[in-house]
Amino acid sequence: MIQTSPDDPIWSGYSRDPSGFMFKLNDQYYRQVNQLYAGDYDLLLSSGLYHELSGKNMLVSHEDVSGSVPGTPGYYRTLLPRQLPFISYPYEWSPSQLRDAGLLTLRITRMAMEKGMILKDATPFNVQFVEGRPLFIDTLSFKAYDGAGPWIAYRQFCECFLFPLYLHHYLGTGTHRLLGAWPEGIPAIQAARMLPGRSRLNAGAWMHLFLQTKIRTDKLPGGRRPAFSAVHLQRLLTHLESILQKLSTDNFSDKGWSGYYEDTILSQAYLAGKERCFLELIDQLPMASALDLGANDGYFTRLMAHKKVRIMAVDADWQCMETLYRSLPGLPSRDILPLCLDIADPTPPGGFAGTERKSFTARAKADLVMALALIHHLTLSRNIPLPALAAYFAQLADQYLIIEFVPLTDEKAQALIRNKDSYHSDYNIENFESSFSGYFRIERKMQIEQTGRILYRMRKTTQS
Repeated sequence: MIQTSPDDPIWSGYSRDPSGFMFKLNDQYYRQVNQLYAGDYDLLLSSGLYHELSGKNMLVSHEDVSGSVPGTPGYYRTLLPRQLPFISYPYEWSPSQLRDAGLLTLRITRMAMEKGMILKDATPFNVQFVEGRPLFIDTLSFKAYDGAGPWIAYRQFCECFLFPLYLHHYLGTGTHRLLGAWPEGIPAIQAARMLPGRSRLNAGAWMHLFLQTKIRTDKLPGGRRPAFSAVHLQRLLTHLESILQKLSTDNFSDKGWSGYYEDTILSQAYLAGKERCFLELIDQLPMASALDLGANDGYFTRLMAHKKVRIMAVDADWQCMETLYRSLPGLPSRDILPLCLDIADPTPPGGFAGTERKSFTARAKADLVMALALIHHLTLSRNIPLPALAAYFAQLADQYLIIEFVPLTDEKAQALIRNKDSYHSDYNIENFESSFSGYFRIERKMQIEQTGRILYRMRKTTQS
């Protein structure tokens, strides 16, 4: 009998849903469908909804392996879903990623209604990004539609998608930190308190947010639900879709690091020299995946696109990742995943007992790790010692590390310590090479012309 693996979960909520759960066997993830969900699962298939959605790459595809993989008590079917290379979380997404996930959720709800079904929940944890596009991953989120009641997942959709996007629209905060603070969604009363007064003049905000703070449907006489026809529900979905499409995902009042390669680099000659060195170092390098740490707007991530490898690009500035995400359709490969997170404070484990969602460090393994113009920020500004950085990068890199050393004499390094009473005084090239030599072997190093900066290609020598 197969046992679930609570120490190695993949998707949030996998063990909370009585309809089924995820488990891992022989390095593959499976989904068990429980008897409780048998009727809805059969309708998902017989209605043609599963085949339509999976055929359009909107819902993760699966293979029924019930005959070869037995289940636990309560078992009905065992599914082998398409194996996804990386699982990200809504509090790691840019605003446009959250919006696209919300639009996919609405579109799927509309298509489900045409087949006599509806989504019973509307959490962004049901969505992943694969090759630059949102993909719905929860096969067990569909239920038979009764044709009369309201959409049971409406409030969850508002709290998880609409309210964070409204807050970003008016405040320009990004959405990732909001969802980090409220991973289950932002309650209407909290969102209403944070929005500026002018938002009350917005008809959509008034209808879907402020009105929720005043009406309690659970207080209706006899506990009855309000009547809500299919026509009304379709109109609601259309209205929500229209709102999401019009909400701004920009608000770049402060360009932050997203203007780095336009405004704040040393010079265009430095950038051109760095690009030449970088392309030479990755030429003929065998790899299937790469992780670009401190990617800024993804300039060097995009240079990697021609190699047709899977790339994760990480930056603490949501504007950088927003810029990169929007550029994906024009690249030779869309297999790039932008993530908004701070390497000095990466995503921790989450969910009940910290077992439902893995930390970023546990998820983010790659053949090649890139750390360009990054470590001086981490050491001089964030006070992380070089040996600690070397150990951490060794956890992430399976084979190679391309890293840029910025000397203390560099004007950008000097700017970081100008107003500091103390910093890691052992920040120098000798200690840098010594720290990383415990985990990597230096294969090549190239000085970037007209600067004292050095680009290294290192190969991992230890297992972690």
